[in-house]
Amino acid sequence: MPDRTRSHGRPLVERVPALDAATHDRAEHATAAGTRQYQRRFAAVRGESFYRPFLDDLVVGSIGIGTYLGEPGAADDEAYAATVRAAIGAGVNLVDTAINYRCQRSERVVGRVLRVAIEAGQVARDELVICTKGGFVPLDGSPPVTREGYQGYLRREFYARGIMRPEDVVAGGHCIAPGFLAHQVERSAENLGIATIDLYYLHNPEQQLVAVSHAELLARLRAAFAALEQCVDEGRIAAYGCATWNGFRTSPDKRDHLSMVDLVHIAREVSGEGHHFRAVQMPLNLAMPEAFRHPTQPMPDGRAVTPIEAAAELGLSIVASAPLMQGRLTHGLPSQIGELYPSLATDAQRALAFVRSLPVSAALVGMRKREHLEENLGTTP
Repeated sequence: MPDRTRSHGRPLVERVPALDAATHDRAEHATAAGTRQYQRRFAAVRGESFYRPFLDDLVVGSIGIGTYLGEPGAADDEAYAATVRAAIGAGVNLVDTAINYRCQRSERVVGRVLRVAIEAGQVARDELVICTKGGFVPLDGSPPVTREGYQGYLRREFYARGIMRPEDVVAGGHCIAPGFLAHQVERSAENLGIATIDLYYLHNPEQQLVAVSHAELLARLRAAFAALEQCVDEGRIAAYGCATWNGFRTSPDKRDHLSMVDLVHIAREVSGEGHHFRAVQMPLNLAMPEAFRHPTQPMPDGRAVTPIEAAAELGLSIVASAPLMQGRLTHGLPSQIGELYPSLATDAQRALAFVRSLPVSAALVGMRKREHLEENLGTTP
């Protein structure tokens, strides 16, 4: 294994200007001024080109930290806590999680890190862009031992309290009903310890298509978007989007296809041109190149364009997930890939550099080890 800490001849965190709390307005969400202040503080370490526009007026590092993989236990809690805090101190200001990740433990770890880092003066809240997702029914702390235990959990925590109905749930654990989403936004904010979530994604809405028609899904999305616009009005979220696995990558003839044009049209129906549907997330890596290669997105004028092109035309920020294909692209790449990136030391760096070379706001990498954070940041100038 290469010495990740020396692949570029410098430590992970160099000296950066101290946070000047007086320059911040103590906003409870990410701001243009805050994220640009963060960029200025870390520009000498990460390079100006590391930071990119996001949503309407924010700036984020082009590598974000994800929190998906791992076991719902204390060991991975501590690993994530150490790495997330190191990332925030190394120029990474985009943190991505979801309420169902590791039985809500990933959100809670992020919340703990944010509280400690902000209280210690390491970072200001308005410098960070915190994203989470809702759609999959989240477990709480640890999974039930039996299927009957899971069904009892659903009845006790959701059905009996009127948060959702059994008919709202598809595939045993996916729901985008308005009441459920409102509840999940509140729970996620509590887990994260923040007043306002910067970006809230509907999590894999194409999952609904295993049980309902495309027309029914559009109706459910309309109700979901209305609920999320209400959350914006209440100051609970600043913007929303859709995080998908297959939806945008598959062709229109596939059952799990999602159209960005349809989603933007729904947002406009719900809230006019001032809607807050602002971002999409999808897998993008050397083995899953559809987002920039395949014209899966039909446009109103009859053209078919790639998901990246569609997002740009529709004014949506695009975030790449799984740039390392959950670890499978960290080794064994063809030698030709190495020849394209002669200055990089590892296949993980090469795979990540490929994604960062594309017109996306950020590539999200799940990282539980400081050495992986250091290796991944080694792709920057």
